[in-house]
Amino acid sequence: MSDLNAVSRELIFFVNGKKMIEKNADPEEVLLSYLRRKAGLTGTKYGCGTGGCGACTVMVSSYSGHQERVMHYTVNACLQPIVTLHGAAVVTVEGVGSTRTKLHPVQERIAKAHGTQCGFCTPGMVMSMYTLLRNKPRPTMEDIKEALCGNICRCTGYRPIIDGFKTFCGREETSGCCQNGGGKCCMENGTNGSKSNSDEESDISQEFSPMDDLLPLDPSQDLIFPPELLIMEKKFSGDALHFQGQRVSLVAPSELLHLLELKAEHPSAPLTVGNTTIGPKRLLKGVHHPLVVYVGRISELRAVTWGENGLTVGAACSLSVLKEELEKAVAEMEEERARAYRLILQTLQCLAGKQIRNMASVGGNLLSADSKYDLGSVMAALDCTLHVISKDGMRDIHMNEKLFPDFGKTSLRPNEVLLSIDIPYSKPWESVAWYRQAQRREFAFAIVNAGMKVAVREGTDIVESLNVYYGGVGSTLVKCGRTCQQLVGRRWGEDLLTDACRFIKEDVDVSLSIHGGRAEYRKTLAISFFFKFYMQVALEMRERGVSDVDLPLEYLSALKPFKNEVPQGQQSYQLVSEAQPSADPVGHPSMHQSAFQQATGEAKYYDDLPPVKGELFIFMVTSTRAHAKIINIDPSEALKMPGVVTCISAGDVPGANRRLFMNYTEELFATEEVICVGQIICAVVAESREQARRAAETVQITYQDLQPVFFTIQDAIKHKSFFEPRRKVERGDVDAALKMAEQILEDEIYMGGQEHFYMETQGLIAVPKGENEEMDLFVSTQHAALTQEVVGTALGIASNKITCHVKRLGGGFGGKVMKIASLSAITAVAAHKTGRAVRCCLERGDDMLITSGRHPFLGKYKVGYNRDGTIIAADIIYYSNGGCTLDESSFIMDKAVLHMDNGYKIPNLRGRGVVCKTYLPSYTAFRGFGGPQGLTVIESVLHEVAVRCGLPPEKVRDMNMYREELCHTHYKQPFCPTNMVRCWDECLERADYQERLRSIQLFNSANRWRKRGIAAVPQKFGVGFSKGFYNQGAALVNIFKDGSVLVTHGGTEMGQGIHTKAVQIASRVLNVPMASIFIKETCTGNVPNAAPSAASFGTDSVGMAVKDACEKLMRRLKPLMEKNPRNTWKQWVNDAFFQKISLSATGFFMGPPTNVDWEKGEGAAYYYFTYGACCSEVEIDCLTGDHKNIRTDIVMDVGKSINPALDIGQVEGGFVQGVGLYTIEELQFSPAGVLLTRGPSQYKVPALCDVPAQLNVHLLADSENPCAIYMSKGVGEPPVFFGATLFFAIKAAIAEARRERGLGEPFPLSSPATAEKIRMACQDQFTEMASPQTNGTATPWCIQV
Repeated sequence: MSDLNAVSRELIFFVNGKKMIEKNADPEEVLLSYLRRKAGLTGTKYGCGTGGCGACTVMVSSYSGHQERVMHYTVNACLQPIVTLHGAAVVTVEGVGSTRTKLHPVQERIAKAHGTQCGFCTPGMVMSMYTLLRNKPRPTMEDIKEALCGNICRCTGYRPIIDGFKTFCGREETSGCCQNGGGKCCMENGTNGSKSNSDEESDISQEFSPMDDLLPLDPSQDLIFPPELLIMEKKFSGDALHFQGQRVSLVAPSELLHLLELKAEHPSAPLTVGNTTIGPKRLLKGVHHPLVVYVGRISELRAVTWGENGLTVGAACSLSVLKEELEKAVAEMEEERARAYRLILQTLQCLAGKQIRNMASVGGNLLSADSKYDLGSVMAALDCTLHVISKDGMRDIHMNEKLFPDFGKTSLRPNEVLLSIDIPYSKPWESVAWYRQAQRREFAFAIVNAGMKVAVREGTDIVESLNVYYGGVGSTLVKCGRTCQQLVGRRWGEDLLTDACRFIKEDVDVSLSIHGGRAEYRKTLAISFFFKFYMQVALEMRERGVSDVDLPLEYLSALKPFKNEVPQGQQSYQLVSEAQPSADPVGHPSMHQSAFQQATGEAKYYDDLPPVKGELFIFMVTSTRAHAKIINIDPSEALKMPGVVTCISAGDVPGANRRLFMNYTEELFATEEVICVGQIICAVVAESREQARRAAETVQITYQDLQPVFFTIQDAIKHKSFFEPRRKVERGDVDAALKMAEQILEDEIYMGGQEHFYMETQGLIAVPKGENEEMDLFVSTQHAALTQEVVGTALGIASNKITCHVKRLGGGFGGKVMKIASLSAITAVAAHKTGRAVRCCLERGDDMLITSGRHPFLGKYKVGYNRDGTIIAADIIYYSNGGCTLDESSFIMDKAVLHMDNGYKIPNLRGRGVVCKTYLPSYTAFRGFGGPQGLTVIESVLHEVAVRCGLPPEKVRDMNMYREELCHTHYKQPFCPTNMVRCWDECLERADYQERLRSIQLFNSANRWRKRGIAAVPQKFGVGFSKGFYNQGAALVNIFKDGSVLVTHGGTEMGQGIHTKAVQIASRVLNVPMASIFIKETCTGNVPNAAPSAASFGTDSVGMAVKDACEKLMRRLKPLMEKNPRNTWKQWVNDAFFQKISLSATGFFMGPPTNVDWEKGEGAAYYYFTYGACCSEVEIDCLTGDHKNIRTDIVMDVGKSINPALDIGQVEGGFVQGVGLYTIEELQFSPAGVLLTRGPSQYKVPALCDVPAQLNVHLLADSENPCAIYMSKGVGEPPVFFGATLFFAIKAAIAEARRERGLGEPFPLSSPATAEKIRMACQDQFTEMASPQTNGTATPWCIQV
């Protein structure tokens, strides 16, 4: 009998060398919450809660009796139940090193290489690299790539992180390439084909930080595995463990017999090893199991053995252990026998990230019965055998489609346990293959995967047996049964291919309403995968001399998968003048002020602050209907639940239930009706986060649906549902010019939205002070003054009693301006009502649902042009999807319309902007603020005109460019385009554009199923707020008697380095070292009424204000300095104190009076323009839609850079965010208006594998900007648009594929250019086969909003 009634065991494990004993460990508690809330170790971050971002990465060490050694491996703490850590040792970022004791080399190098910006992902990056070094002190670049593939960074673009970590690579691994830690960079040597001006420009540097004086790797610094755990492992290894929580029991047997008894008595109890399936289901779907059985301690389930017929792997063996075992085996195994194992290795390399592979088990992956998991199709194709066992005995099950009767279900009996899997050796005359296509090549679920195996009669090409399995084309694994039967006995040739495609078309019946959508694409992939398999087998048979199939040479490149490379590149900037004092830091690449603290986990974000006594937690209850009347709100069930304190709604707001912004109001809580899914109706307040979340799920809202309901731009146009004001700007006489044009083009381009996916979700802590209605808010906001104002209005309290504190943000990108003000007001209402501190921390899915993101745009245009490519007139109308409320949509549309000319002098140009009102969550600000959308439409115009003229797009761009010394925008703002033209010319030269264009043409002519494209664009981006009153900055500078300086300003630090630049500026003016200057936080009590940190204007405004304050102080100190010139700074400061001279000064910057008179369509909209140019090359796989970003060159005009390292970091990070915008990131809404992509499992931002293999960034030399602080320019937003070069390069590559197939131009392609869109645009015989036969009544999975 199983011993469920036994007394729960003590949980014993170690954290950073400290013994932890938990007598009542809860099986539902994961390591992340334990570390942060009980151990007080907040360096490990919450990013998503589902193992999809790597922010919570820690190292776990455990003794393996099977391998007789201590194993070190990374895990996602958000998924790791603490009760499964019995006998293990955990190391967090705090246990690696600290600024108080000693930095670890990993921490030092990522900081010195400028690999931190917002810093929220940095501890996870550090832990992944640290663990790699514990296992392999001299790693290769491939090792580093694999170690980091489960870590997401939204800020840096990854390159500087790699630069820091590659210094650990051993020189013995190199062949003269710095990518492996030795030799000079091939980029510098010019061997990459790049044109470099370094030899001619002695003041141009590529050095950002001294990487030659680094801490050595010292094993004595590492925490040892506690000897006590070794003793404990041997002493108690035979005992079962039992942990009882409030809702869940977990039993961890160590003997197989005990497990079988448990399974017999509790057949519905799930078995778990890594919690990578059960954990996300519990969090995202509320799946609850009263009893869970952990099987990771049973040796038989972890055994890996080799036998006469092949490998037998225990069901609980981790994916990583299987991968390591296979890597060792195939290195020594003859090729013919190893084919199956190489195939599984190929599969494992793409399966999840390193952390998940370390946790997840082989059996768990298979028995999850989810066909998007890749092992199912490959193991079925390889004819693997499953050994299942129960108390009744053992039986074998062949791995095939019959194992999975339905999604999430298997044919195992309820009392059976998967013991092991046999993976046979490959046999002679067998060919095997595995294919997958996902949103990303790594760390993403497959859209479709396929495993295939064919055996032919020895010495012939006649098929003896065939296995073709697909995942992702139905609710479960699909075998092409008819295909496999019909092709047996056939020769492997073109006739077989023709029939096979026809049979697969019938065998693979993809429902139009399939989960995840993309039905036609999935079917196309199924057929295309088989075509690849056909070519591979034909090639192998020809090499064996048994086939006369003659594959054209231009087909063969389709058989080579894209290789994920670690990004490398060249970065350059202009050195400061030799006349500049050596102590002056302005212009030098100084490290981010918080870099070391971010790398050690010491940097604090709002949710890292220690609990306030009596603190409560709040969880929002949101609408599940898009447009409905609220009939009733019933929180009665929630209020009965343990720990629940109250439920608040509109009636609890003591002041005004609204957020007021620019004379437009928005409700905090919905009152009478809801106008989108995700609108906040009420909120539950409880003693713990879990209690608040569970209670919120029980609140009952009664609705009465209302009409109309629509979500798309097209439907809004039909309903004439628009926000006011509408915008119009016109230059010249467009209508007359269109009549005179030689050619007319009418077209449109759609550009999808984008989720911010800042690593730190939105939230705050509201703390009532207990007197005079005062309240402190510790909040993650880009606009503290607005938050203060909205909270005051909601509470009916004056702003002087509301103080907002902002230490730093874990990323913002425009998303923490508006919505956080509403969340702050709601949380403050809860704190006001209860009289206790209340903490709000949105879960990732709710953050994505509630806060929304970048606006989708539809640009329609009519263009008049001449045959030589000259554009003489363009009439463009922009439609944006604003969602259900106005938010900042009108200002975003303003920016789109004001950027519609980009760098082109189109003499007759008209732009109109219309914001559509729909029943979606309100879209808001996002890095670029409408600029990328406005620029993309005009670039589409240039591209399409070039295509129709038969000219290279770059030639058409060049001939239409502004070039005169003094030019005027279409809204009559004067500017000089000289630096834009310089950027353009230098970019094309550095990129070696013409030579590479010729190479691409040669490549395309020699490759049928692979095509390359290249594209370049210039950019003119307006910096500053078009609403002039926002162009202001304020600062407060205090000097203390010890000579130290405290700077406070109105900007918020979110990774862009605004604090670092402010310190550099203060250091220059005060002539004191940067180390003597400190910035504590942004606080509304110190600097009131500050503008938001946005519009690439932060350093311009607060930098000037800091400079002003410091100059005031220096004027006061000047007489003392002149009187005693030999005194020290500290002596001068003390003299000032004793002479009653104020050592505190405010600074203020009043920016230019920017504004646009929209009645006249003219004005000085921006402070100045930042210029740049970008060139990108891509390669696409025409059969799958996959693409590889080969190379990108960027030349950016940032004036005289205050900090080149930070500016280049902004350029790279912004560009990679643009990579996501234009090629990967796709938000999906259901036909009912429900956001479907609510986490990293469904929504993919760029990972390391998506960064161009070569990413070169150069800051334009000899540039000055007299308008801004020290001749610099703002650069945070413009680089996002450069992701469009990839979009247009992809479109060029698709055009080559279509041209080869006789398909004419033009063709539609909307952004983002996802794999689906690329594949379906490369029309061929396979896409035609997959074309659905439908009457149009099927409900689509998602809609294009």
